[in-house]
Amino acid sequence: MSIVVAMTGASGNMGQAVVRETMALPYIRLRLLFLDEKRERRLKKKWEKRYGDRLEIFFGNLKNEEDCRRLVFGADYVVNMAAVIPPLADKRPDLAKDANVTGVQNLVTAIEDCPRQPRLIHISTVALYGNRNAIHPWGRVGDPLLPSVYDEYGMGKLIGERIVLDSKIETWAVLRQTGMLYEKLLMSNISDGLMFHTPFNVPIEWVTDRDSGVLIKNILKEDHEQGAKDFWKNVYNIGGGAAYRTTGYETFDMGFSMIGGGTEKFMSPNWHATRNFHCMWFSDSDVLERRYAYQSGSMRDFWSDIKKKNRYIALAKCIPSSWITALVFKRLLRDGNAPYRWVKDGNEGRVKAFFGGRKEWERIGTRWADFAVWCKNEIAGHDYKEEIDPSYAARSALSHGYDDAKPSEEIDLSDIRSAAHFRGGECLSETFEKGDVYAPLDWKCAEGHVFRASPFTGLKAGHWCPLCVREGYWDFDLLAKKNPFYAQVWYDSHEKDENVVYWYDEEHATRVEVRE
Repeated sequence: MSIVVAMTGASGNMGQAVVRETMALPYIRLRLLFLDEKRERRLKKKWEKRYGDRLEIFFGNLKNEEDCRRLVFGADYVVNMAAVIPPLADKRPDLAKDANVTGVQNLVTAIEDCPRQPRLIHISTVALYGNRNAIHPWGRVGDPLLPSVYDEYGMGKLIGERIVLDSKIETWAVLRQTGMLYEKLLMSNISDGLMFHTPFNVPIEWVTDRDSGVLIKNILKEDHEQGAKDFWKNVYNIGGGAAYRTTGYETFDMGFSMIGGGTEKFMSPNWHATRNFHCMWFSDSDVLERRYAYQSGSMRDFWSDIKKKNRYIALAKCIPSSWITALVFKRLLRDGNAPYRWVKDGNEGRVKAFFGGRKEWERIGTRWADFAVWCKNEIAGHDYKEEIDPSYAARSALSHGYDDAKPSEEIDLSDIRSAAHFRGGECLSETFEKGDVYAPLDWKCAEGHVFRASPFTGLKAGHWCPLCVREGYWDFDLLAKKNPFYAQVWYDSHEKDENVVYWYDEEHATRVEVRE
C-alpha cells in the first residue's frame, strides 16, 4: 500500500537528498510545495520526468494558509524542511519569518485541522543552542537554547520549534540538524562574508546531505513497515558522529587543501569572529544512528569526493596563494556581512556581539604565532585530543536542573520544581500527574513573566520563557544573572560583568545598549 509524504523545502540541499533517498522506497508518493521561481520550475520539470506519477508538485508559499492545507490534507506524513537560512535570513528577515515562524504556524494549524492527522517530522537546527567553545564543546537535547545575537535564523527556528511542541498535533518528532556538508559548499561560501562568522576554535559536528536523506528515508520505512511508537513525540540531534567532529580551523584547513593551501596560508586570525556562532559536538547523535544507521564516511571522504567530482578545483594549485587570498578572501572582507567590515565601519553592536568589543578584536592581531589554536593544543588548560574524545562528554555535560537521566514516565512534581528553580523561576501549578510530561503547566520566570508550557518543552527540550527569549531582542546578559541554567554556558564566552542588550530597530539596523 502506498503512502503519501508531503514535503516542504524539498529543493534545498537536504531536501533534494531526502527526495532522492525516499523515492528508492517503491511505496512512497511525494507531494511537494515549491515556490514559483526559476530554479524550482526547472527542478519540477526534471523530477516529473524522472519520477512520473509518483510525484506531485504545486507552487505556493508557506505564508499562505490555503497552500499549507492543500499540501497536508490526505497525507500520511509531513516532512517540514523549509527554512530561510543565512546569509539570506540576515538580509531578508521578512522572508525568514515567513518560512521559519509564520510558515510553521500555518503548517501546524493545517495538520491540526485534518480529519486524519498526518505525522509530522519537523527539521529544526543546532543554531538554537547558540555559541559553544572549548569549555563546553559537547551538548545534547535538553541543553539551554540561546540563539546567537542578531541570528534571525536561529531565533525564528526556536519560535517555530516551540510552535510544534505546543501544538495539538498527535504524532510529531523534532530533529535538530547540524551543519550540512553538500557538494557546492565551497563555492557557496565564497560569495558572502558569512564564512568569517565561524570561529577557528568552535567545535563542529557536521553531517552530509546524503546521510540526512538516508535518515529520513529510514524513519519513514521503519514507521510504515513496523511502527515506531517510541520514536514519536521526542526531540533529537542529527549529527555525523565521530568521523565528522572537528573545529572551524580544521574545516577550513581540509577545504583549502584542495586548492594547495590551508587556513594559515589563506587567512588572518582577526578576520574571523571569536564568539556568537553556533555548533557543537553532539553527545547524543548516536541515538538516531543506533536506530537508523544513517552515518557514513568521514570529513576527509567528503572533501576527497568533492575533489573527484570537481577536478577543475585542482587547477587552483597552479595559482599563487597570494592571488587567491587577494581575489577571493580579502575581497570578501569588504562584504557587509564580514566581521572585518563591521570593525572598520564602527558597527558597535555586531563587534560587541562577535568579539566582545573593539579592544578585544584589536588584541587578536594578524600573526598566527600569537593566536592560540585549540586543535593544535595551544589553548592553556585544554587538551584537544582529550576533549574531543566522547568520554569527555559526560564530564563536561551541562546540568538540566534535575535528574535528566529519568525517563519521561518517571518525571514527577519535584523534578519539575527543581528544574524551574534552576532556571530562576518556579512552577505555579500545584498538581502534576507523574509522567504526564505533555500536559501544559503554568510557570513563572525570574523576570515575572507567566507562561504555559509542558514539562517536556521545558525539561526535555530545553525551552524556557518565550517572553524573555524573543524575536529581534537578545538580553542574555540580564537573564544569565538570574538563570543558572543559562549562565553555565553563557559565561563560557561572556564576562560576568557584561550588561548589554542587543536588538534591531524598525529599519532592521543593529542596536546595542550597555546598562549602568
